[in-house]
Amino acid sequence: MKCLIVDDEPLARKGLEDFVNQTPFLEHIASLSSAIEAVEFLKQNVIDIMFLDIQMPDMTGIDLMKVISDPPMVIFTTAHREFALDGFDLNVVDFLLKPFSYSRFLKAVNKTIVADDRENKPKTEKSHIFIKSDGMIVKVFIDDITFIETANDYIYINTLNDRYLTLVSLKHIEEELPKDKFIRVHRYYFIGLGHVRKLEGNLIYIGDTKIKISRTLRHQVYKSIIGNKLIERS
Repeated sequence: MKCLIVDDEPLARKGLEDFVNQTPFLEHIASLSSAIEAVEFLKQNVIDIMFLDIQMPDMTGIDLMKVISDPPMVIFTTAHREFALDGFDLNVVDFLLKPFSYSRFLKAVNKTIVADDRENKPKTEKSHIFIKSDGMIVKVFIDDITFIETANDYIYINTLNDRYLTLVSLKHIEEELPKDKFIRVHRYYFIGLGHVRKLEGNLIYIGDTKIKISRTLRHQVYKSIIGNKLIERS
């Protein structure tokens, strides 16, 4: 995805450039120091994501959004929390409050993938996600995910061949995955429906791993997994 950075602070531009360059599916196209420059740049270039500072001399990021007719997906970056409401009124993808971490940056970028999918329907279903694990950016294929479990402030993403520890909440990863392929079975576990091997009471088997099903979720879990496919003797 092609990225444009618009910020009047050189250090802020450099920080964003570093984040973009270490993310495999992002391409840094240009960095500009003013919204006025961005107006002209966008007339001649196609951009997927614009990282846009709000408070800049001559023209603010909010003013820029109001004057361009067909804006790219926008992630606002600012040190001023009070601008957040104005930003979301303009239908931006996310709002990054400076200073922000790479994990928060990546969370915002992942939202652009979801937004892009929605705006360009029909599209093939998203086949993978990117996560940060052990200092690397890892591509994880959705169909390979067997189950996800919480570990304090982290989660483990278990796949057919690997296990990744990443600093993302279970709730956020749940929002990123297709609802017809995954289901929460416990407050600490989220499982891939296609990898269920068997059910036994309040236990579900994913490969050789036993996972406890919450009592309150048991009926819904059984219904989602079995549906009307159970063959019984009449």
